[in-house]
Amino acid sequence: MEEKRYQTSCGTIHYWLARGADGSGPSLVFLPGLTADHRLFQRQVEYFEGKYNVFVWDAPGHAASWPFALTFSLMDKAGWLDEILTREGLERPVIVGQSMGGYVGQAYAQRFPGKLTGFVSIDSAPLQRSYVTAAELWLLKRMEPVYRLYPWKALLRSGSAGTAASGYGRRLMRDMMMVYDGAQERYAQLAGHGFRILAEAIEADLPYTVSCPALLICGEKDRAGSCIRYSKAWHKRTGIRLEWIRGAGHNANTDAPDAVNALIEEFLRPLKG
Repeated sequence: MEEKRYQTSCGTIHYWLARGADGSGPSLVFLPGLTADHRLFQRQVEYFEGKYNVFVWDAPGHAASWPFALTFSLMDKAGWLDEILTREGLERPVIVGQSMGGYVGQAYAQRFPGKLTGFVSIDSAPLQRSYVTAAELWLLKRMEPVYRLYPWKALLRSGSAGTAASGYGRRLMRDMMMVYDGAQERYAQLAGHGFRILAEAIEADLPYTVSCPALLICGEKDRAGSCIRYSKAWHKRTGIRLEWIRGAGHNANTDAPDAVNALIEEFLRPLKG
């Protein structure tokens, strides 16, 4: 994949792009979760590269996309994403968003209705206000001090073990967290900002309707927040297909890449035309 850059008013976004053999098919847009980077999807990139246009980024403020002013909103992220996709001519995007990446996907669907060809949520949750309790919103806006005060070595252990169930998934999450080794304040600011803009997007009480074909994927052992509860409610209310990944945690695509890749590939088949 080719590493590229996109300049914004807040900083430079780094992203990676590989063009598929058939440019007429959907473009796969992989969006990692909060504090993770483009490496989260390395098993998906390896599998789909050459078959489709494949895009993945270090989200604003993350890893290589730093320095970056943490003054942006979730809608700003969706806007920058659309500008990059437009610049690269990546038409018929299918967003595959893990955790925070799934929220960005829903913000994109809200801001640019009709542009998405498909949406795959991996261990994420709906953005609609009605799913979230007042206590959960209160906590989301106050997470930065928690990450500042948490001993870094303990945070590394809980961050890797709490998001992944497999050895590979835990090692990868630890490697991605080590980008911030010696810079815990930056990590705390990044996490705190991410949770705040999520809370603000939820409080905006917008429809966040996903009108394109969609798929929900969730690890059976996901213990991050209330993703399992959210996934069940999302499926029940909307009828969007929900697939459980056996033995997988919050980063299901790293814990069971073959199973997740197969689900994505099956999802893409009717979208090729």
